[in-house]
Amino acid sequence: MKDDNVQSGLIFGLGAFALWGLIPIYFKMLEGVPPLEVLSHRVFWSSFLLVGFLLLRQRLGELLELIKSPRLLGWLVLTSLLIAGNWLCFIWGVTNNRILETSLGYYINPLLSVLFGYCFLGERLTRYQVLAVTIAVMAVSMQVILLGKLPWVSFVLALCFACYGLIRKRINVDATAGLAVETLLLMPVVMIYFFWLVGNDSHAFRLSDPQTSILLALAGLVTTIPLVLFNMAMQKLPLTVMGIMQYLAPSISFLVGVTIYNEPLGVVQMATFGLIWLALGIFTLDGLIRHKRQRDRLKIPVRE
Repeated sequence: MKDDNVQSGLIFGLGAFALWGLIPIYFKMLEGVPPLEVLSHRVFWSSFLLVGFLLLRQRLGELLELIKSPRLLGWLVLTSLLIAGNWLCFIWGVTNNRILETSLGYYINPLLSVLFGYCFLGERLTRYQVLAVTIAVMAVSMQVILLGKLPWVSFVLALCFACYGLIRKRINVDATAGLAVETLLLMPVVMIYFFWLVGNDSHAFRLSDPQTSILLALAGLVTTIPLVLFNMAMQKLPLTVMGIMQYLAPSISFLVGVTIYNEPLGVVQMATFGLIWLALGIFTLDGLIRHKRQRDRLKIPVRE
């Protein structure tokens, strides 16, 4: 792989995960708006931008092919509900001072995805992956026992996104085209909800409040820019590198919650994060070792 491709890939990847990590700041500015209305604007504006992006890249045919396939369209209806649930839970968590829980959810997600791969795709787990998943279960169980409550925001986020990733892996649909179809499928419900809001004069998007209206309109850019950067990075970087970089987003969100919004971080929460970080460290190290072994096996000896 050429050095310039790797360098640009790293820039795109860092940009994508940094923006995803900082996104709680954006949603915090909209905490006066009901989460369901924020979600609706995210779907509405994202659908236009995603379709426009595909049109600009002359890839609109990919979207049409997905729409013409009843099988794929059926699966995308399900994934649209999963991603909407993930987005809604995330927005609610951020605006209700639970940024640390959202961060924990995205730390747990890759471990849950590995478990799903074992359960539903027949993928084998190494003993280190089993250890990592076990430690993660212990971490969440410890928090439930000591605090007497389940970090449900973390669990819902991780579960929705792991299920979303599982289905997307099975149907093998392009990220951008797939998300464009998913947002378009949600549009009828969004439009009905908008008409209901206007009819009850309870909509936040109005000329009398330009700041809130502009922020809501930016929901599309907040969604699509990191996705485009992520797709560009995927084309230039190995999956191993992208797998390690994905922890950047929840790490930034964790720091945002603690340093900017002063969310409480007690001993139990710190111990939970500590165990999750240990699990991720084992998981990542195992992945790097297996990737190196696979690469070494593929090397062809040079004859002298």
